[in-house]
Amino acid sequence: MKMASRPGLLTDWPWTPLGSFKYLVLAPLVIDSIYSYATMRDHEKLLVVALMVWRIVHSQVWISFSRYRTAKGTKRIVDKSIEFDQVDRERTWDDQIIFNTLIAYLAKVYMIRTDSLPFWRLDGLSLSSMRVRLSSSTTGFTEPFTTTSCTLATIHITTPPSSPSRSPVVHPFAEHIAYSLILVIPLVTTFLCGTVSIVSIALYITYIDFMNNLGHCNFELIPRFFFSLFPPLKFLCYTPSFHSLHHTQFRTNYSLFMPMYDYIYGTNDKCSDSLYETSLEQEEEKPDAIYLTHLTSLDSIYHLRLGSASLSSHPLSSRCYLLLMRPCTLMLSFILTFLSFRSFAFERNRFRDLTLHSHLVPKFSSHYKSLKQKKSINKTIETAILEAEKKGVRVMSLGLLNQASFITMDKELNGYGEMYARKHPKLKIRIVDGSSLAAQVVVHSIPVGTREVLFRGQITKVARAIVMVLREEEHCMLARFLSGHCKENLVLTTNYSPMIWLVGDGISKEEQKMAAKGTRFLPFSQFPPTQLRKDCFYHTTPAMIIPDSAQNIDSCENWLGRRMMSAWRVGGIVHALEGWEEHECGLDVPMVSPHGVWEAALRHGFQPLVLPSLETNNSL
Repeated sequence: MKMASRPGLLTDWPWTPLGSFKYLVLAPLVIDSIYSYATMRDHEKLLVVALMVWRIVHSQVWISFSRYRTAKGTKRIVDKSIEFDQVDRERTWDDQIIFNTLIAYLAKVYMIRTDSLPFWRLDGLSLSSMRVRLSSSTTGFTEPFTTTSCTLATIHITTPPSSPSRSPVVHPFAEHIAYSLILVIPLVTTFLCGTVSIVSIALYITYIDFMNNLGHCNFELIPRFFFSLFPPLKFLCYTPSFHSLHHTQFRTNYSLFMPMYDYIYGTNDKCSDSLYETSLEQEEEKPDAIYLTHLTSLDSIYHLRLGSASLSSHPLSSRCYLLLMRPCTLMLSFILTFLSFRSFAFERNRFRDLTLHSHLVPKFSSHYKSLKQKKSINKTIETAILEAEKKGVRVMSLGLLNQASFITMDKELNGYGEMYARKHPKLKIRIVDGSSLAAQVVVHSIPVGTREVLFRGQITKVARAIVMVLREEEHCMLARFLSGHCKENLVLTTNYSPMIWLVGDGISKEEQKMAAKGTRFLPFSQFPPTQLRKDCFYHTTPAMIIPDSAQNIDSCENWLGRRMMSAWRVGGIVHALEGWEEHECGLDVPMVSPHGVWEAALRHGFQPLVLPSLETNNSL
């Protein structure tokens, strides 16, 4: 069925108005469970909370792994673009866990009067296993009830499983109530029979979650030999490709987990077997261009597209509730940085005929400031370039600190990628640092009629377009790179009155305090400055608006807004679109025609960001 044009009764969850703070509804439960354990050693309430945490982690692991596999393309089932509206619609995937936790807690307090449930009972586990098979026969029992309620109440939402964004449990509130009433039958049966145990409850719920996530992971996971060894398994356990047809064809493959009843009633899709075979043969996708980036802050782990879909769909910012997850954050950061030695794909986009991948170097910004990490990071980047070369990738653009941090030789990482081009002179892949376009974005952000601008911050390759600096050492350093007529516009000054400041890394709080009220700070750096002044305006780091034709754009790039892309990343895409054969890397190598790159970006539909209420210098 298609999404209802008018929401039915009980479509929204009761805690929807709370937004990201919806977990506050569980605060009394958590406090009471901790108090009960501390005073009466009642561990069962605490186990309800532990089961909730396990379900969230279990589902998030599936979502992350599915997104990773979908980005690579191996054994992918559905190749459908995911956009921000879908992510927003599916941010309620964990509401059902909150709901089930509340029900379980209330059942424990008001219905289960036994002092303590047994930890393990084999008879209860066996009975629960048999009952789950009976209740999971959707066409025989569950599906008619669900289908009827969906038709009458117009609450059912069935969308193509363009996972990994899509969650298997994104349903309206009323529909999930119906599902819960049906799926709780095995647990009620074991309780009435006196065979219930903690293990049987945990395993049953884990089984339901596992099968739900399996059916919506969007890559074929079950190998052929499973069905060769035991052919009846085809009727007892569905595959991801089998269930995907329920979302793409809508009126076939209704079974919850067991396809047997679909075959009995003739509702199985005729393409089920062929789609299964096609999905297994799907090879890893070869991208045309790769953007190589890295982690920034600790919380950026969750902002990755492989992390939280909801967080990654908004600009990176500090969130107080992430402090509560700091132990988990530290554990994940250790796994990523110390146990992972290679870059990996985490995002896949489409733009016209180009397939674009984003790969991650598993290092944080702090690692790039350590001389001990320099060799390891350069080795990881070099390996990524050589692997992309073997796959026939045309362009590798270096993002954030994967290129040189600063011009000063004692601080540079790899000379804006020049080190790799010199070491491997026969490379067919083109290395792009994107500085040409980044410089043009900064220049075209300067309002028309501006007579002078003020430069502050550390010197970078992009800073060659700057016309005024403060410190004498920066003045001399920048002057070395500018030709005669440009030097005439370069003035050493101690005047802080200009209303337009071009700022880079290293601008201090004291310097910001010297700015006049209403000053506009335009960053030319990869990272945004600390926004100290409330009476001034801070522009974004050099970036452009993505064309509407770009597909699979469902996450924000670091601190940038939706459908915005850093100029360095856009520079690599433009390089691939134009088919330019030269590298754009290295400090001493002439930059690609800056104006030509700017014109090419505009021609391909990328649009500049405009300062509020100001006309920018787009005629330059």
